Amino acid sequence: MNGPFDPRSHAARADELAGRVIAITGASSGIGRAVALACAQHAAEVVLIGRNTQKLEAVHAEIAARGGPEASIAVLDLEKALARDYDGLAEALLARYGRLDGLLHNAGVLGTLTPIEHYDVPTWCRVLHVNLTAAFALTQVLLPLLKVSRDASVLFTTSNVGRRGRAYWGAYAVSKFGIEGLTQTLAAELETVGTVRVNALNPGRARTRMRRQAFPAEELDSLPLPETLTSPYLALLGPAARGVTGMSFDCQPSR
Repeated sequence: MNGPFDPRSHAARADELAGRVIAITGASSGIGRAVALACAQHAAEVVLIGRNTQKLEAVHAEIAARGGPEASIAVLDLEKALARDYDGLAEALLARYGRLDGLLHNAGVLGTLTPIEHYDVPTWCRVLHVNLTAAFALTQVLLPLLKVSRDASVLFTTSNVGRRGRAYWGAYAVSKFGIEGLTQTLAAELETVGTVRVNALNPGRARTRMRRQAFPAEELDSLPLPETLTSPYLALLGPAARGVTGMSFDCQPSR
């Protein structure tokens, strides 16, 4: 690879992800949905993970209508899932595919924008659990399947506020600092023992429900659609980023 890798400059081939099985959390809406559709469009078999069966079925139907490879649905509520739920997902993927080539951690919750002094403790615990602990647990249980792949990619979702703290972002910011640390730690552990690479990607501003929750007065028309942000995801989940690990990237130019 010549020069520093920048996933924003990658143009995916039509069959870029052919033969790859890619699991995506939060696949029912927003960026997760857009990336799932893009992965299928580029020939991946997609595993749609989320908590809303009806919304997952809609994405599944859209992939089929576009002529993509048959996707599968895995209903998993990251806030409430128990060990047996994670184990059940791993067993189902093993039975159907025998391996996993990509895992995108896209699901997350914002919590509240509140000073630390007044932050609600149960909300804090919920945000840290969904955004960080559940991502760790799901990665851990799926690692054996990822290690079977000849070129596997784990991609965590990070944020600007997970690199430099910002007032009032509370548990969300802390969870993303944790994601940055988890990315680096896992990448270092796997770098010399297999073919699993681990990176993080900051999607930035996008027309999503979470963005609306964080910035309710923001003009929606000023935000890019999730569908316009999928190229860096394809680059990092596919063969273009082979050998790239332990890095944290931005999906959009900094403002």
